[in-house]
Amino acid sequence: AYLATVGIHVYAWRGETEEEYYRCIDEVMAYDPEVVHDDGADLIIRIHEKRPELAEKVLVGCEETTTGVIRLKAMERDGVLRFPVIAVNDTRTKRLFDNVEGTGLSTMEGILKATGVLMAGKNVVVAGYGYCGSGIAKRARGLGANVVVCEVDPVKALQAVMEGYRVMPMDEAAAIGDIFITATGCKDIVTARHMLKMKDGAVLCNSGHFNVEVSVKDLEEISVEKRRVRPYVDEYRLKDGRKLYLLGEGRLVNLVCGPGHPSEVMDLSFGNQALCARYVVRLSERLEAKVYSVPASIDRTIAELKLEAMGMRIDRLTPEQEAYLRSWRLGT
Repeated sequence: AYLATVGIHVYAWRGETEEEYYRCIDEVMAYDPEVVHDDGADLIIRIHEKRPELAEKVLVGCEETTTGVIRLKAMERDGVLRFPVIAVNDTRTKRLFDNVEGTGLSTMEGILKATGVLMAGKNVVVAGYGYCGSGIAKRARGLGANVVVCEVDPVKALQAVMEGYRVMPMDEAAAIGDIFITATGCKDIVTARHMLKMKDGAVLCNSGHFNVEVSVKDLEEISVEKRRVRPYVDEYRLKDGRKLYLLGEGRLVNLVCGPGHPSEVMDLSFGNQALCARYVVRLSERLEAKVYSVPASIDRTIAELKLEAMGMRIDRLTPEQEAYLRSWRLGT
């Protein structure tokens, strides 16, 4: 909103429809961009689908999200990606702070602002224990919730167990959960068979980028009545009289029902975006149409800049210590 007041062209507004959203993306494409920063890969994919001649001219792209990186790697695998993209999401200074701390905080804020519920004592079911899911679980537990984790990855499930959470399939969690939060990046995580097992008054929401994780279609099919009871809170009455509550129409609860991540964590991600853009533009002629990782030097620079901005200092290795760590001889 601020950028729009200082001469930057901004094509977005709160509450836009899906049709308006893609029209805004088309307006951006009309400028024939040479460098593309994306959040979910919608712009990059739209360029490939609607403006293939522009895709051949774009120098580089930078992708911000887990879901977007997954989509772009699928494009690379299918041989349809036409320009190099750097996976900003996959840096430590993005995942460990934006994904974990930012998503955890903003998801809780969105749920609390929308519902006003007391989180303490509630059974909160978190679907997905990646970086975002682990942050959500941590914040929910910090507010006094009993957290249950649902996972398909055995390593992540084991991590959740070792960090003190109960782990079980969604079919089992559905019967005991008070609040359900999806954060997987996949579709049909909560479907009709789960909803039919849920308690009266259960709350459903998504923090996993797209509105496909909680099946809104299923919820509407098993309901006999729907009404909006609070801003962005829809009450669905089932045939047996039980009521389920969907937040933000199944879209990102931290953005629809809340203000999103604090700027104090987004600066890390955007710093990565800026430095990665400079890096890849300089190397664009040497890069193939693939998804690339962020260089470790950029990741480290972002962390150093953030620490400096926070007034923090750290230790430095001496030349002797650096030599010791490089050596294969013990005691040298």
